[in-house]
Amino acid sequence: MLTDGVLTRGAFGWTTQGNFTSLCPNGSKWVWEGLGECAQDARDMASIYLGLLSILCFMVSSLPQYYSSCKTGNMDSALSIWFLLLWLGGDTCNLVGSFLADQLPLQTYTAVYYVVADLLMLAMYSYYKTRNRIAERRRVLNVVGVVCVLGFTTSLAHLPGLGSQPDVIPSGFRGRTLLSTTDATPIRAFTPKEIIGFSIGSVSSVLYLCSRLPQMYTNFKRKSTEGVSYFLFALVILGNTTYGLSVLLKNPDDGQGEKSYLIHHLPWLIGSLGTLSLDVIISIQFVIYRKASPAVDGGHDETTPLIRS
Repeated sequence: MLTDGVLTRGAFGWTTQGNFTSLCPNGSKWVWEGLGECAQDARDMASIYLGLLSILCFMVSSLPQYYSSCKTGNMDSALSIWFLLLWLGGDTCNLVGSFLADQLPLQTYTAVYYVVADLLMLAMYSYYKTRNRIAERRRVLNVVGVVCVLGFTTSLAHLPGLGSQPDVIPSGFRGRTLLSTTDATPIRAFTPKEIIGFSIGSVSSVLYLCSRLPQMYTNFKRKSTEGVSYFLFALVILGNTTYGLSVLLKNPDDGQGEKSYLIHHLPWLIGSLGTLSLDVIISIQFVIYRKASPAVDGGHDETTPLIRS
């Protein structure tokens, strides 16, 4: 952040006190006016385009899961609630940390969408959890009602003049199971506000890394990924990759070296690029469990007639 009173970066762009030509020479005007960024060369423009692609990936990443949840109706058993809660916690810390640590405007815009998408997914999870729980309670009440009727009918068999009734054993009820660079430029000192933002951003990266573990365990426990959309993780992988590259390609501010820039953005780089390995493991689970549960018709040989007509 330049604090000379002329050009200062805020959480949602640059605060300017002059004209575009003097503050961002050779820069892209649409980027300056639309995104609040000063993109002066091809590296800056690549960072902008990758950042926009990252936002697009994250915007559409939730849509396949919404469709899968509406189609199967088992979102509450397919997804781990801790996966969603830790993801929301990481995105919330990411938003607050980006705002306090004066991260790139695109990082802040992306963080805002993260939180909105997480809240929507949690709302859908709660809806299907409540709906399926009500349906299961109705099933239990139906079974209890059948048992009571059968018990009453059986007791009538002991009355004089009534014949005995055949014993009826109700079928068992089974509930649902849950599913690089070195330079001589000194590292720029952190302001108190940036220290708080950096700390919250670090918590965000830890939550991101931990959020995948409950979902990996849920998939392993169920030996299935049914109800979980693979495109959710595929697009998140693409979004995190472009997000991380967008941050890495951005030129540092004037007077800030590459090393200082990387350290100031380290929690957000770990939060995006660090989760890629865990998302790849989940992708491997999709492949393993899809191959492990092929549709096999075990009774085909017994029901096929020996002599075909």
